Amino acid sequence: MKFIKNLLNQTNRFLLIITILAFTAISITGCNPSNFKSNASQVPQLVTSILSDPKTFNYALSSESPNIFGYTYEGLVSQNPITGKMEPDLAESWQVSEDKSKIIFTMRPGLKWSDGQPLTVDDVVFTYNDIYLNEEIPTDVRDILRIGKDRKLPTVKKIDQRRVEFSVPEPFRPFLQNASAAILPAHALKQSIQTKNQDGKPLFLSKWGVDTPPDELIVNGPYKLERYDTSQRVIFRRNPYYWRKDGQGKPQPYIEKIVWQIVESTDTSLLQFRSGGLDSVAVSPDYFSLLKVQEKQGNFKIYNGGPGAGTSFLIFNLNQGKRNGKPLIDPIKSRWFNSVEFRQAVAYAIDRQTMINNIFRGLGQTQNSPISVQSPYYLSPEQGLKTYNYNPEKAKQLLLKAGFKYNAENQLEDAQGNRVRFTLLTNAGNKIREGMGSQIKQNLAKIGIQVDFTPLAWNTFTDKLSNTLDWEASLLGLTGGLEPNDGANVWSPEGGLHVFNQKPQPGQKPIEGWEVAPWERRIGDLYIQAAQEFDEAKVKAIYAETQQLAQEYLPFIQLVNSYAMAAIRNRFEGIEFSALGGAFWNIHEIKITQ
Repeated sequence: MKFIKNLLNQTNRFLLIITILAFTAISITGCNPSNFKSNASQVPQLVTSILSDPKTFNYALSSESPNIFGYTYEGLVSQNPITGKMEPDLAESWQVSEDKSKIIFTMRPGLKWSDGQPLTVDDVVFTYNDIYLNEEIPTDVRDILRIGKDRKLPTVKKIDQRRVEFSVPEPFRPFLQNASAAILPAHALKQSIQTKNQDGKPLFLSKWGVDTPPDELIVNGPYKLERYDTSQRVIFRRNPYYWRKDGQGKPQPYIEKIVWQIVESTDTSLLQFRSGGLDSVAVSPDYFSLLKVQEKQGNFKIYNGGPGAGTSFLIFNLNQGKRNGKPLIDPIKSRWFNSVEFRQAVAYAIDRQTMINNIFRGLGQTQNSPISVQSPYYLSPEQGLKTYNYNPEKAKQLLLKAGFKYNAENQLEDAQGNRVRFTLLTNAGNKIREGMGSQIKQNLAKIGIQVDFTPLAWNTFTDKLSNTLDWEASLLGLTGGLEPNDGANVWSPEGGLHVFNQKPQPGQKPIEGWEVAPWERRIGDLYIQAAQEFDEAKVKAIYAETQQLAQEYLPFIQLVNSYAMAAIRNRFEGIEFSALGGAFWNIHEIKITQ
């Protein structure tokens, strides 16, 4: 599970990743969309948008979205977002041993990198052994490869020129799915792994940043990066060495060029789509009615994939640690945040149905589980999952029970007389999320809590979340998928995205006094147990307990699950829209017909 809310066509892996938005946007700053429109008849291209600049071009070091990797890299296998089945990518087949301790992958013959060099088993072994399994490389991929309570890692070895063997020390149910991580080029990256900087760290840690010339980026996916203009656009060009061909032997993908325009305004994205400057735009609830009546006139169709695969939530910083002797969080506020009754009271005080009606225009549903509704392991309220329907009186009762009190002005104070007030952060530029934050501020005021709602620029926001850790409360989201183990790095207390109580990651300043609550450790242990279990009924029972614990102790106060919708020009053929994969998960099959 990685951070925040937009599944940007990462069909090679359904890892959960930090994202910026619930809805994408497009900028007119520094570019003229009409230029792209006029070129469409000359070069088959897709023009769409992202909300902010990519943060890195290094797949192994990325934990955020938007990123380029859904178009530029493939793994050995991928998961079809429509059927949920694992399908071959760079590997043409695989064989699982009877005891399920080994998988042997057979690579496709004749694979090449975007520079024309052969892509071989040696690249697979390098990618896993030298990068993903290398403790010197701070990659989130390693978190989902860890096995059992001892957090052991698989072994990867070459059998012959086309076969590679993955072995695990004990049963690991998501074994096959985890082979979807991108394969990276040994000939381009091995030296940066082996060479250390003056601090003794691999040069790989600074390899392939966003300032890297596109020609130096070696990829294996359907597209390669052609150009990146900061704060303006990202341009992809078809990879001439990509392996896929259609039934008639014609190279895929069919679309020659993809343009992502970069902007920080969803209003601008709507204007550009309506004027013809964009071929696709994510449809936020506040735009749905306007766009729906224009479908025929605008020659587009709105696809509705139903409830999105991701979640949106409010979290408090539960980290009780110190850096250089200074608490990360004011100890007074930390006591509030670490009170289960306080978190439950906040959950009861948020009017999620009004949020759906007013902000989401009815195009969403209440979210109660951290596991995607599409997952076979999702536990519904009807099956016993605890919910927090709007009940401000119950919220007040919980606060009084926890030792809080109200002053003469009906303001909430703690037992020592401290006014209950905290800062709520989110990413700026997202109208839906900003609307949610404003409503939360109003809702909590009704139970005497003052919220200072502060949208921040994305880079500043993520620096607080993952580096300085000096935030109080945040409004965020997680992308989703079918396999909950993809969220192991969120639920493992040591995981790279255990954001509500983050342990410092490699290279960060240490924290003294970092504590893990018993329920927190229990959820992490259950995720390990679920990955070891092959009896589906037992797996469902294990994940049911994780969801019940999450709803009881509320490390995430779940809010609203918006419908996944996108408007797409009718000139594109082969769209198979899904909440999990989005509009262009099968980009290699999509054609332009006009």
